[in-house]
Amino acid sequence: MLENCYTETKIEYLKLLSDKFPTISDAATEIINLEAILSLPKGTEHFLTDIHGEYEAFQHVLRNASGVIKAKIDDVFENTISQQSKEELCMVIYYPEERLRQVVDTEIDIEKWYGMTLNQLIMICRAVSSKYTRSKVRKALPKDFSYIIEELLHESEAAPNKEEYYNAIISTIISIERADEFIIALCNLIQRFTIDSLHIVGDIYDRGPGAHIIMDRLLRYHSFDVQWGNHDMLWMGAACGNEACIANVVRICTRYANFESLEDGYGINMLPLARFAMDTYKDDPCTQFKPKLTAIEYKDKDIRLISQMHKAISIIQFKIEHEIITRHSEYNMDSRNLLHRVDYKRGVITINGTEYQLNDTHFPTINPNNPYMLTDDERMVIDKLIVSFAGSDKLHLHINCLFKKGSLYLKYNNNLLFHASIPMNEDGSFKEVAITNNRYSGKMLLDKIDKIARIAYYNRKPDERTNDYVDYMWYLWCGADSPLFDKDKMATFERYFIGDKSTHKEKKGFYYTIIEDIDTCKKVLTEFGLCGDNSHIINGHVPVKFSQGESPIKASGKRLVIDGGFSKAYQRETGIAGYTLIYNSFGLQMVQHQPFESTNKNSTSVRDIISTKFVVEQVTKRIKVRDTDIGLELQKQVKSLKELLFAYRNGVINEQHKQ
Repeated sequence: MLENCYTETKIEYLKLLSDKFPTISDAATEIINLEAILSLPKGTEHFLTDIHGEYEAFQHVLRNASGVIKAKIDDVFENTISQQSKEELCMVIYYPEERLRQVVDTEIDIEKWYGMTLNQLIMICRAVSSKYTRSKVRKALPKDFSYIIEELLHESEAAPNKEEYYNAIISTIISIERADEFIIALCNLIQRFTIDSLHIVGDIYDRGPGAHIIMDRLLRYHSFDVQWGNHDMLWMGAACGNEACIANVVRICTRYANFESLEDGYGINMLPLARFAMDTYKDDPCTQFKPKLTAIEYKDKDIRLISQMHKAISIIQFKIEHEIITRHSEYNMDSRNLLHRVDYKRGVITINGTEYQLNDTHFPTINPNNPYMLTDDERMVIDKLIVSFAGSDKLHLHINCLFKKGSLYLKYNNNLLFHASIPMNEDGSFKEVAITNNRYSGKMLLDKIDKIARIAYYNRKPDERTNDYVDYMWYLWCGADSPLFDKDKMATFERYFIGDKSTHKEKKGFYYTIIEDIDTCKKVLTEFGLCGDNSHIINGHVPVKFSQGESPIKASGKRLVIDGGFSKAYQRETGIAGYTLIYNSFGLQMVQHQPFESTNKNSTSVRDIISTKFVVEQVTKRIKVRDTDIGLELQKQVKSLKELLFAYRNGVINEQHKQ
């Protein structure tokens, strides 16, 4: 009779499960283990967005866990050590290698300093690892010190039978000159345990100098995901070989005098563009194309060359974009074809019936009778850039990572993460967007776009569909119905060539206004299968103007916009230098950062980023692993194991005792 309770499929599944848990004891032990894990506090999630190549600030925020490590030191030591000692300990944890090099020269009694520091680090490490199972902690331990650290973490110095044992470990580490390596290992562990998972809500690339360094850091990171931003998609399109994406990537790098990622990071050869620009624009001051804010102080002649390169690639970009727009009438982007609207003799352009004076009238590569035709030299420049992008192993390593660990949106622990928007109509309905003779809206639109991006990159056999999808990668960068952009236009030409700033305005889609309504937020969340009071939309893309009184908390806390100006280019506008959203077992907190100066300055002067923390949402009952997405999966495993246990005990499946 009991056998009749099980379908053939269920029995086959339980037999497969019995291979891993062959006895009642094995299954019962795993149930006990999983139930214990479900009772632990949930891991701490950190959310960042719009990093835009600012690798030093990014790495510091990971090292200090957005101020969490400093708060943990305050909790552990309270008033038992001075504030200066706490700050010193912070810097040891953030930058152990740098601080160790300094203390060798500054500490009179280095062995005493080692002993004190090791004891303090072990106490902090115990505190930050306490919410994890021993198994998870063990897996994170460095191989060289795994056994020793595990002993120190799980033994109390106060235990009378263990005190000498504990002290002997510390003194031996110092006497055999392994203290430096041990301190570095402990500091890395503290950083690791303080952030359980990291979410990057788009735009790793452009503006700042170190997107490639950020990607290298993420490749080594223990747990992260990325929701693609429009700047990420631009680089992804460039890696697909899209000429317009490549031109835009190079243009933005020249605009911010940012060649570190292109040349040093990815080995992109900029010499052909430089030679072409010097020759073609040698008598052109290129005033409108001088690079924006940059950390490097260039000489005047270098600024002139970068400006010439900037103008040269911009004109090439406008011509190439015309080719895509002509191929795809469904993009409805003909208004972005502006070169044929210029009266080159009079130096004016007509847009929507209004005539505007151009502030730059030198166009040596444009034939007024065929303004979109690339010259042979321009064609040569873009062809060599295509080869350079295609041949960059480092670039493709990073783009593969974006596809493997990234997506257009993410549902995680009842939060909905996406970079910019969901195209919507004025009445609050989801806008239908035409893609390859079909129309998509809401969740189905984002799912379709996610699939398009993957096919465009991974399908190496060129065919009509793949070519269309590669073109669509550029549309995702700047198209009006792209959820990564969602503005009526990208006014690149106008910003360069027209002084009338009314032409520079980019009108945002309806999402950005109607999403301020809490009911619209709930509608979007429901579209993605999320509901409940503790569900939120988390966006970036649009910098929050804190200096003008704007708050990142929207729609009564239902939507959180966490772009606070990580990019230095936006910090005048925002008045701050970024946000971190933290979701731990006590609820949601927002951390507001002040500008970061430099790694070297912070690690030598014992100064930290000044951050202000405020509560977004506090729960009345501490959130456990049971309440998370991982918890749901674990509960399914417990259910299956209990079924296996029942099957063993009732003779449906026999135990597999080893002989």
